[in-house]
Amino acid sequence: MTAKDDLLSALANLRRATVGTRRAPHKPLLVLWLLGRFAATGSTAVAYAEAEEPVSRMIDDYGPHAKAADRAAMPFVHLERTLWDPRDADGRPLPSAPSRGGSWLRARGATGRLRPAVERLLADPGTLAAAARLLLDLHFTPALEPAIRADAGLDLTAVEEAALALPVRRRRPRRPDFAERVLHAYAFACAMCGYDGALGRNPAGLEAAHVRWHSQDGPDELSNGLALCALHHALFDLGALGLTPDLRIRVSPRYTARGRAGRAVDDLHDAPLARPRPGRPPVDEAFVRWHDRQVFKHDRLTATA
Repeated sequence: MTAKDDLLSALANLRRATVGTRRAPHKPLLVLWLLGRFAATGSTAVAYAEAEEPVSRMIDDYGPHAKAADRAAMPFVHLERTLWDPRDADGRPLPSAPSRGGSWLRARGATGRLRPAVERLLADPGTLAAAARLLLDLHFTPALEPAIRADAGLDLTAVEEAALALPVRRRRPRRPDFAERVLHAYAFACAMCGYDGALGRNPAGLEAAHVRWHSQDGPDELSNGLALCALHHALFDLGALGLTPDLRIRVSPRYTARGRAGRAVDDLHDAPLARPRPGRPPVDEAFVRWHDRQVFKHDRLTATA
């Protein structure tokens, strides 16, 4: 691997784990964490014992609900070996057998590092920023990017972002009038709480949300859109809020709050979602099911593996 385009192509084509029909962003999140480590230290070398907690937490926060405890073990073992070199304490390459879990990796003093050729390419800030942006664009939704970047320790400067040229990003074009159509359909008010603030003629803190994320083949159509205030948009994309098939609001059992304002979110539970104006379609149940399975944070005890 000698060129930036080779690296971006490899990242764009990461094999996805099979976890039923759900998203499995384990590999992208491990790589994003490694990119943050490289940006901070100039090296991606890491022991599994050190990576396990932060990477598992990111997978738990930004991936679908799951029972599996060894979240970080899967990408640590199965990340493509053209990019990644995992070894045991004696320097021997780790086998990629599917049963290798966290306890097995810790017992063998497992370590890993991106290949030297990959690290040489990442030494160019533009390439590192391009790699991070590619993974964020392909696997997540824009509302989550600041939190993911913060957890990964990735500080992508405006200069680096402006310099990106990603021929393999495979981004679908966005419908330019999507936000305007969604906000108009919901009368410029949050479909969950009714917030309708504006500055003059311009809505303030009101956003058009995709129910099925654009990065995950969600269409820019009214049946996949919701007008949400910035707070409830963020909570919806994080999985703290969800929807039932009959379009009532759900609050995740994993959501907690101490103050009165935070506890106000709990009051939304089982409230009806606002309907769009006459003649506009409500959210399609297929997109609600996708969000419920891929994003909403169910109780850990009842989540399916």
